[in-house]
Amino acid sequence: MSFPQSWLLLADDASAGGAVLESVKPVVPTGPSAWLVLLIFLCVVIVPFLLGNVLAKLLKVKDLSLKLGITLFCLTLAISPFIGALVDNRSLADCFRLGIDLEGGTNMVFQVDMERAIALEKVQAGETIDSQLMGRMVGAIRRRLNVSGVEEIVVRQVGDDRIEVIVPGRDDQEHVDQIINKIVDLGSLEISRLANTVEDERVCASGQQAALAGEKDVREGNVLIAQWRPVGADEDGQPKVIGAHDGCQLLDFEYRGKPQWPHFLVIVETDPAREITGRLLTRAFETMDDQGLPAVGFQFNLEGGFLFQQLTALHQPKEASNHRSRLAIVLSGEVHSAPSIETMISGGTGIIHGQFTPAEVRELTEVLNAGALEIPLVREPISRYQISPTLGADVRSKGVNAIFWSAIAVVVFMLVYYLFAGVVACICLACNILLIMGVMALIDATFTLPGLAGLVLTIGMAVDANVLIFERMREEMAKGSSIRMAIQNGFGKALSSIVDSNVTTMITGIVLYVIGTDQVKGFAVTLCIGIVMTMFTAIYIGRLIFDICERNHWIKSLHMLGPKKAFNFRFFAVTWQAVTISVVIIAAGMVAMFVRGEENFDIDFRGGSMVTFSFSGDPPTFEEVDSAIKKQFEVGATIEELKSGDLKAFRLRTTLDTRDVVSEKITAAFEDTPFTLLRQNVEFVSELTPIPEVDGTEDSYAGGHERMVSVEVSTAAETLQGAIVEVLGEFQLASAEEATTNESVAPAGSPKYTDPVSLIEVVARDESVTGEHKSFQVRLAPEVSAEDAALLFTTLEAELEAEPIYEETTQFKSSVAQDVMVSAILAILISFVAIVAYLWFRFHGYTFGIAAVVALLHDVLMVLGVMALCSLISGNSISKMLLLEDFKINLPIVAAILTLMGYSLNDTIVTFDRIREIRGRSPKLTIEMVDASVNQTLSRTILTALTVFIVVVILYIWGGEGIHGFAFSLVIGVIAGSYSSIYMAAPVLLWLINRDYNKSVAAANERRTGTAS
Repeated sequence: MSFPQSWLLLADDASAGGAVLESVKPVVPTGPSAWLVLLIFLCVVIVPFLLGNVLAKLLKVKDLSLKLGITLFCLTLAISPFIGALVDNRSLADCFRLGIDLEGGTNMVFQVDMERAIALEKVQAGETIDSQLMGRMVGAIRRRLNVSGVEEIVVRQVGDDRIEVIVPGRDDQEHVDQIINKIVDLGSLEISRLANTVEDERVCASGQQAALAGEKDVREGNVLIAQWRPVGADEDGQPKVIGAHDGCQLLDFEYRGKPQWPHFLVIVETDPAREITGRLLTRAFETMDDQGLPAVGFQFNLEGGFLFQQLTALHQPKEASNHRSRLAIVLSGEVHSAPSIETMISGGTGIIHGQFTPAEVRELTEVLNAGALEIPLVREPISRYQISPTLGADVRSKGVNAIFWSAIAVVVFMLVYYLFAGVVACICLACNILLIMGVMALIDATFTLPGLAGLVLTIGMAVDANVLIFERMREEMAKGSSIRMAIQNGFGKALSSIVDSNVTTMITGIVLYVIGTDQVKGFAVTLCIGIVMTMFTAIYIGRLIFDICERNHWIKSLHMLGPKKAFNFRFFAVTWQAVTISVVIIAAGMVAMFVRGEENFDIDFRGGSMVTFSFSGDPPTFEEVDSAIKKQFEVGATIEELKSGDLKAFRLRTTLDTRDVVSEKITAAFEDTPFTLLRQNVEFVSELTPIPEVDGTEDSYAGGHERMVSVEVSTAAETLQGAIVEVLGEFQLASAEEATTNESVAPAGSPKYTDPVSLIEVVARDESVTGEHKSFQVRLAPEVSAEDAALLFTTLEAELEAEPIYEETTQFKSSVAQDVMVSAILAILISFVAIVAYLWFRFHGYTFGIAAVVALLHDVLMVLGVMALCSLISGNSISKMLLLEDFKINLPIVAAILTLMGYSLNDTIVTFDRIREIRGRSPKLTIEMVDASVNQTLSRTILTALTVFIVVVILYIWGGEGIHGFAFSLVIGVIAGSYSSIYMAAPVLLWLINRDYNKSVAAANERRTGTAS
């Protein structure tokens, strides 16, 4: 069998096809023993109820044994993942999955390329993509990216035609590009036959006619018999040279943006059952061809082997003829090689060589083994969010600090104000946090930065239910009720308000989860879990503690701080003044939003890029950076200053959505300035030294070379190794005599090292808690000569120091930004409708729902307006002292607005509930009734607003820049929400109820008048 200009070696067995990689079967864990499972079941399920029964007897509350058991069971279940971690000698932090904004990593969203899918006949024009097809796409991509099965990579469907990929802990651009290649490569393998002028003269003639008409499909009637397929591209983007001179070849078609791209006519099997495609593969593997060049080995199953044998048998060379039929090896729709058929091939094993680089071979084998994508994806992600692990660790630290100080502030306030009841509230708060953390660990939910903010907010809102109950108890004690009756009525009368307010907040959380990105979903999950746990701890555990203490006579009365007499303010006397103030602020805010235009919106809603960069040496001032950047970015660019201890960085937002262009402009902005952008500074701690051989110790690197390397900016060992592999893989043979294989002599220009991964070892030599290091030992195998090793390190230094280090990058295409904006608007509208419907159901009338929505609309406009006004005045010394900045509306702020809707509803519903109680069966609502209701619930409104306000102010000051706008909107919203319940919702409710009452009175009078006449 000869191989003139062919790149496919077919063999009956693996030995003839070159080296075959042996598969190493992983050790399968046997799993826990039955005794261990039984022990865990007893400890988690049975023991808590037994202990609850024992405690109930000791505390002389036998009727509460079940409640004690349920409480202990829930708490035991919550701490079980943490106990498991300690038993396994793991850190408690390992129990939580962190989002990329807390750990560092990359988040990308890819969209189906419908135009290409239609062109490849994967789908028909006008056809929609069903969820089952997208599910198979997700499965194929997951297998490609997670070959080992242990990578923490998230792949999931987003919307109808998009796939989201989350890769934590990696931030180097090269690694991200490799991931993108794995994701978007169709990975489809087809083996067919090239049409030729000897056997297929009529088909070639029909192909010429189709080409003249601009068609790539060749048909006989309605039957597709052949297709013009483009030749694959080499690493330089040029068409590969495929020796098939007797094949039907044309240069009349455009491909890859070039008008003259070679195409071959490929015969199409009319019976789909006889197509030889990747579906028949059992495996693909890396190997080398007969010239020692990188190649892809493959193995078909029995069906594939049989079909392949039939294809080669039908087109063997004819006697007394020099003509040879050629196969067409088609990968992802492109012809990569065309070997001649010399004889019938059996066995179904072969090797594909199409001028591949080692990296391409590695990626191609992984893609083929994972399975082909049924429809293509747009190559560039429509959105990309990237953050370094260092920046993620800083963000995480600030979030944890905000949680700690918020909890301390709330605990101190509750203890001082409510005394013993405050102790109960703090116990409930501790249980609440434990249950939230435990559930997050049990369901393997992801903690994101907004999720941490949600936990902080939960701390503030958790005491809301306690405040409602305690204030009801205060009222009962003031009436002269016994302590037992005060506890019973306090919990009983507050129950409906607690349930209503938390259900409405849950509605907004569910809406957020449905429409949100990964970060927003993390916030929604934390918020919803927090709501459920808050109700459980306040109503169930809180009542249990009070009952036990009262039954054992540990408390005989409840002492609390607060006003000695009830409030008696005439709120309606200043309603018009309050409304006027709101109208003025909202009107001014809307004017500010109009003036700012698109500058109101972040790249989430406009499309664009966000990058975070810093400087080596003394950093410039904000004004100097802003001036330099705006010379390069004429419009649509804003700068934000980030500080973390002694470190200072700058975050750039721009409407440009191409990372390379943004990087070039940033570099150019500081070329003629005294400031130096932070780049990776590489230092060689030691000289290049030989690796000695140690007697009795096998070391594949013995006889090679090693060198100690340090970098200025911490990085992962895998990142450095990937960069070295890339550099070594680019080394080429200067002459045929330098070939590294003994089997044949490779031509000049071929890769010098066909498998650089196996020739390099990078080991971190310093301690790190983030997984990033500054000191490394680089070892090279003996196959790498000393001259190449020296050149390798010189080239590595130049390449690593060429581009600035971006600690955070985000990209949003304009198309996805528009969809995000539509989703955000729909989320707010859906929440409004759902809230009106729920309140209509609970209060038996639409008036309560309409009044509540008016107050919510006031709060939303107030937040947006104040943010726009503050953004206009940002930049001066006073605004910096107040931490004001150029706030922009993004998805986290939409999440904050929806959360504020839930918070504002808490106040409104409590007021409405008291109005309903005081109104009783009266068909009319009076100003006196409303004033009395507001006064009676005022202490609760003030206390809840105060606790939440303390929390969100802490979040605003110490929560970090990543949620600064989020926290600011919460600060404004808490003030507006407390105010709107009194001066917006209540007056509107009064007007609506009395309007309906007056209409009914007028109708009744009309009926009486008509009857009398």
